[in-house]
Amino acid sequence: MNLKLLAPIIATAFVSITAASSVGAAENQRDDVEVWVNDAVQPVMSQYDIPGMAVGVVLDGKSYIFNYGRMAKEGSKPITDKTLFEIGSISKTFTATLATYAQANGDLALTEPAGKYVPALQGSPFGDVEILHLATHTPGGFPLQVPDNVTNERQMLKYFKEWQPAYLPGTHRTYANPSIGMLGYITAHSMKGDFPTLVEQKLFRPMGMANSYINVPRDRMADYAQGYTKAGKPVRMSNAVLSSEAYGVRTTAADLVQFLKANMNLVSLDEKLARAIRDTHAGYFKVGEMTQDLVWEQYSYPAALPALLEGNSQRTSRPALPVERINPPMSPRQDVLINKTGSTNGFGAYVAFVPEKRMGIVILANRFYPNEDRVKIVHQLFARFDSDGARHEPAPVE
Repeated sequence: MNLKLLAPIIATAFVSITAASSVGAAENQRDDVEVWVNDAVQPVMSQYDIPGMAVGVVLDGKSYIFNYGRMAKEGSKPITDKTLFEIGSISKTFTATLATYAQANGDLALTEPAGKYVPALQGSPFGDVEILHLATHTPGGFPLQVPDNVTNERQMLKYFKEWQPAYLPGTHRTYANPSIGMLGYITAHSMKGDFPTLVEQKLFRPMGMANSYINVPRDRMADYAQGYTKAGKPVRMSNAVLSSEAYGVRTTAADLVQFLKANMNLVSLDEKLARAIRDTHAGYFKVGEMTQDLVWEQYSYPAALPALLEGNSQRTSRPALPVERINPPMSPRQDVLINKTGSTNGFGAYVAFVPEKRMGIVILANRFYPNEDRVKIVHQLFARFDSDGARHEPAPVE
């Protein structure tokens, strides 16, 4: 037989077999991941009577979404890839990214004082605080929430104008919505725009996050999950002063997976946005075993479960804790676990990723439940993913 005639046939058969093997391997990996996620998530859903959850996984650069339960206790509409969840303080990571984008664009500098961009605050202690300290929870001490009697912009500016620091900036970490909220407010001022619109135009759209909102459109309300308090009462977030900037994003598991992939350089972005994302991973302060980035919180990988539990506990987020400044700041690293929790009264969320391993996890739930259980889910899954021998070959940029 003529081997020259056989060559194209053999080559075609080889390609077909290789493609079929790749498809089979991908299907097998998805099946394995689904089993592992089921094992980790379903006991927690049962324990806390969580109506619905959505879990997004990035493993070996590939994305998987798994949906569980219902959008509300009453009714049968299931959680889908389009279901919107409140993500609470994970929203702060977008605020930090918008700030570093503004810096990359020449609109502001994190080392400049807040008063430079908001003239009404000049001549006050807050006006002298470097913007960097707002993004690292180190401006000098704030309560967790904006006071209830602050209900409009005029009252807000008066509150910050009269604020007196309890500590020197850069000496203590006080996790607080007012400081991150003002980071977003100042950033929007520097960019001469509206914060929700800027986040949508500069971040959501370029990253391919088509189902992410600060203000949910009327035609998407049917996809907005009903949240439940830890006591089981239905609730959704209401707008308040600086809520958009501090905890206002509603999104899907698939969109947050896209965000994690952008943070791991697995999505094709213009250089300015890619630089902005990288800049949020620089380390500025040490708090125990946790490194404080720009909103993001970082741990050496593999991260011990006690360290993750402590760093994501109220023992770290509620009191004022002394910090150790990293000087010069730690450059963004690949061999770390980067994470952020987020809660509103009716929703609980957690995201974590390891750039070097090209793996990440998104967990969204429409009921508040403890951070401890969210951390345990992710720690269990990361241990399983990493011990299973994923190849960790370079993934194509989308």
